[in-house]
Amino acid sequence: MNIFDRYAPFVQDFIYRNNWQNLRAVQVAAGDVIFNSDKNLLLSASTASGKTEAAFFPIITLFSEEMPRSVGCLYIAPLKALINDQFGRLEDLCAEGDIPVWHWHGDVSATHKKKLLQAPSGILQITPESLEAMLIRRHGAIPSLFGDLRFIVIDEIHALLRGDRGLQTMCLIERLCAAANVAPRRIGLSATVGDPDAVARFLSAGSGRETVCPEISGIKTRWRISMEHFFTHDPQAGSEAGINGLDVIVPGDDDGKAQDKLFASKKKDADWLPLSGANGAEPLFDPGYKYIFDKTEGKKCLVFSNSREECEAVTSTLRSYCDAAGEPERFLIHHGNLSASLRESAEVDMKDDSLALTTCTTATLELGIDIGKLESAFQLDAPYTVSSFLQRMGRTGRRGSPEEMHFVMREDHPEPRALMPETIPWPLVQGIALVQTYLEDHWVEPPREGRLPYSLLYHQTMSTLMAGGEMTPAALASKVLTLHPFANISKDDYRVLLRHLIETDHVQKTENGGLIVGLTGERVTNNFKFYAVFRENEEFSVRCEGTELGTIVKPPPPGDMIAIAGRVWVVEEVDYKGHRLYVSLVKGKVPAYFGDVQGDINTRILKRMRKVLDESAVYPYLLTNARARLSSAREAFRVSGAAARPLISLGGNTYALFPWLGTYAFLALERLLRLKLREVLGLKGFTSLRPYYMQFTMNVSPEEFAKIVTEAAADEIDPLTLIYPKEVPVFDKYDDYLPEELVRKGFACGVLAVEEMRSEALKMFPDPGPADGDGQVT
Repeated sequence: MNIFDRYAPFVQDFIYRNNWQNLRAVQVAAGDVIFNSDKNLLLSASTASGKTEAAFFPIITLFSEEMPRSVGCLYIAPLKALINDQFGRLEDLCAEGDIPVWHWHGDVSATHKKKLLQAPSGILQITPESLEAMLIRRHGAIPSLFGDLRFIVIDEIHALLRGDRGLQTMCLIERLCAAANVAPRRIGLSATVGDPDAVARFLSAGSGRETVCPEISGIKTRWRISMEHFFTHDPQAGSEAGINGLDVIVPGDDDGKAQDKLFASKKKDADWLPLSGANGAEPLFDPGYKYIFDKTEGKKCLVFSNSREECEAVTSTLRSYCDAAGEPERFLIHHGNLSASLRESAEVDMKDDSLALTTCTTATLELGIDIGKLESAFQLDAPYTVSSFLQRMGRTGRRGSPEEMHFVMREDHPEPRALMPETIPWPLVQGIALVQTYLEDHWVEPPREGRLPYSLLYHQTMSTLMAGGEMTPAALASKVLTLHPFANISKDDYRVLLRHLIETDHVQKTENGGLIVGLTGERVTNNFKFYAVFRENEEFSVRCEGTELGTIVKPPPPGDMIAIAGRVWVVEEVDYKGHRLYVSLVKGKVPAYFGDVQGDINTRILKRMRKVLDESAVYPYLLTNARARLSSAREAFRVSGAAARPLISLGGNTYALFPWLGTYAFLALERLLRLKLREVLGLKGFTSLRPYYMQFTMNVSPEEFAKIVTEAAADEIDPLTLIYPKEVPVFDKYDDYLPEELVRKGFACGVLAVEEMRSEALKMFPDPGPADGDGQVT
């Protein structure tokens, strides 16, 4: 029997009504695994390929044949908006089979939730945080709610692969299954899986089942992409209008190789001139923002930014351009810190194809929300991952048109005597590297493995005590430490944690020797923010010698630098309780990010960035300014000697080091130089633009530097020696509640990529020698 014939009649009717001519390959593959095996399933297929239907058509068919006695399928998604969108898609279909569809998150009414509790059934859609709250507050109801749970579907699983939130989700699944005494099959859905075997291991952990990842015949996808560069003030790097992007045929996996065909369009950009102030005054418009303003006119588009702050800035700027032009406002905004009503209002307007509106957004619209027929996506600067690039571009091209992405790279003009590293347009080079890495190899970032998630360990310990009440230390350890995300954490470390929590009254020891949540712990766990393991946007006041400079979110540890008030500052001290940073002024540049997930750039991207600067290849999707800017950067790179060696002279005893390492390997090398080799190298004035380059003065020759660094990398390095003597590198949300020794160990052994750094450092100086040139660009 073929898969279509196996579907329930009401599913077949749905397919007929929607005029589907045949099932897609992903739907056939999913049906075969779900109907004909008892294994887990990982569905990796392109955006808008029908993955949701592929998973749910067989599930609801099986439910229609034997209705579950409780919630039969738990659907976990990382965003409320995604749940709301999928709820609408599933509700009508399932209603025909009398299969209830429920959703449960912070914006869902208590009445809707009460109905589910009274008659648990069908499909429940939920976020990780709401599932956490359910396990704590309704622990006794878990057996009745999920006693016949048969499937757990994790949508956009790639979004959960690289941080505590994904590990929390897997902990919750294991805890729920233990409490309800069920062993449901797991189904993961994603459009951007780079290493299927690694993701399959992540999905399977603790399930006792093998995960199948079907090889789905590749379908050639047509991209329409462009990349343009703008200085924030004229003149621009190129003077001609340039071409309007190009079409890229992305071969399917069945092609066997990535021999991409690039077709340059003959269509020209419309001429435009940024309006300027009178009599040579400052321009009224930022050229890059004006470019977006012009190209989105009369169209339905998304404009992606890499941060909430940048999203707010570009939205207000574009809205001011509407006001200056005397036209109605046509720019919406959508990000995670907006109220639910504002987000949902933007989603409703975006779904209305009669409205030519553009939405400025962050990652909140990166995932699989259907917001109608989008014509284009714009990306301000480069995203940090191939996965984000693919997801953001995949929001377009959903109804027969090609996927379309326009990169807009912005930078200030370099100072007249800027040193070479400051003259490289790093976002432009990074954007090219992301595109080329996928075109050439179909590579996407793999799951992040080998971490020591002590912050999550605290969270799950407190959550388990809140849910289950008093437990002996042994019983608590058996429930928490056996969860697969904690496989790398020893019993000794857990004893250290429990002793500390008892001493700090987060956990209290009873007269019977049992453990319960203490008074201090209650203040943490009784706050609704406890359900999330990611940090909320808490602002810190930045101060220098009594003067307040402004506020920032997610402060870096002491010794790192921040940019605020148009200058660069080194962090001297962080007062987490008072939400203050104390800084002093330094020179240089710093990136606008620090930390996990989005700012985590893989070493493979850095190596491809080096190749971008070193090769002479022409990338047809670059427009005029971008081509000219890349050409000047390549010339500066070549003349400086950086193409031949990683260490170059910038004049005198000032040097720049280009290690071409990902964020956490770069950070490990930076700490090796500053903590273990500073004296022997005579390092002073150390600054860095992570993860692109480091700059410093030294009193040894380049040959001696290469020899000393290579010898240091060849020796075993205890990661804990890369922590400053009094440093407690708070990195994750609950690190504040951990014993200092575990915070230090978690950062050193679970964040710093020491072994990757050592391996790459040994290959960094194959033939060390003096650099050419003085490294200056005039």
